Amino acid sequence: MVRALLCRQWCDFRDLSLVEVAEPVLTPGGVHIAVHYAGLGFAHSLVVAGKYQVQPPRPFIPGTEIAGIVLETAEDVEHVKRGDQVLATVDWGGFAERTVAPAETVYRLPSTADPASSIQLATSYSTAYAALTWRARIEEQENLLVHGAGGALGLSAVELGSLLGARVIACASSAEKRKMALAHGADVALPATGFREQVKTLTNGRGADVVFDPVGGDVFDESLRAMAPEGRILPVGFASGRIPRIPANIVLVKNISVLGFYYGSYIKGGPEDQRGRSAPKVQAMMSQLIGWMQEGRLKPTLAGIFDLNQYAEAMDSVLTRRSIGKVVLRIGPV
Repeated sequence: MVRALLCRQWCDFRDLSLVEVAEPVLTPGGVHIAVHYAGLGFAHSLVVAGKYQVQPPRPFIPGTEIAGIVLETAEDVEHVKRGDQVLATVDWGGFAERTVAPAETVYRLPSTADPASSIQLATSYSTAYAALTWRARIEEQENLLVHGAGGALGLSAVELGSLLGARVIACASSAEKRKMALAHGADVALPATGFREQVKTLTNGRGADVVFDPVGGDVFDESLRAMAPEGRILPVGFASGRIPRIPANIVLVKNISVLGFYYGSYIKGGPEDQRGRSAPKVQAMMSQLIGWMQEGRLKPTLAGIFDLNQYAEAMDSVLTRRSIGKVVLRIGPV
């Protein structure tokens, strides 16, 4: 038996049950992992409340991004072996001491890599990198406007935008978060709202070429009016709680491209499972990100590490937006 957080019915994340469940069974094409750390984010609160775009059958164990040690692999798995330190994504099941991940979304970590910090690569850095390069095709010297720059996803976009040669304008809700964004490569840091005119001034009247928006709501609306002609905006989440309605007239007259991006379509199962087709592209990206982290070019920021039995307190730090960087749960012995 292993410890796990269990969702029996749609509920507040803080009302989940910490229970003992049977250890998962290795499946074909799978990797059995002893989970040491798991990432926690806003999306997990939506999943267990039944408000996410994908709803797992109940009861289920939430958690999607993990780091740990390989216990066993299926016969057809070759790129990792027993004893390897790995990073992985799973559809569900991450908040448990043991889980089985599909081999396509398991990535070998160097033994010298810090597993807790590496969690940020699994979905935060990968979402930011894929959105900026695969979808927006950002170019050097372009003006990149990043919202939510105090969170793990926003900070990842700030670092990668700078690394890719863009001029980064970061928006965050507090002076402390703006200071952190500047330390991670932002050229300028602005308040989370009322940024339109400052963005225009900073870009000599042109506006932002690319907008990375995990917030939505009023921030998305204002961003459209702070964009350059032929700019690209990336809605990657709706942390504000409001999904914006897109004013087509502004999109039309400014030749703006609205480029939706959902990283889960590359790494999750479901009716249109793309993991096999996407695996080479995703594995190459993850190798690049892990390499940059090892070289010190990416600097994951841990907002805090909480023991598994502190899951309610950990989610509080996410929902109250006190956290700067990635919140991580310590699942098993390290």
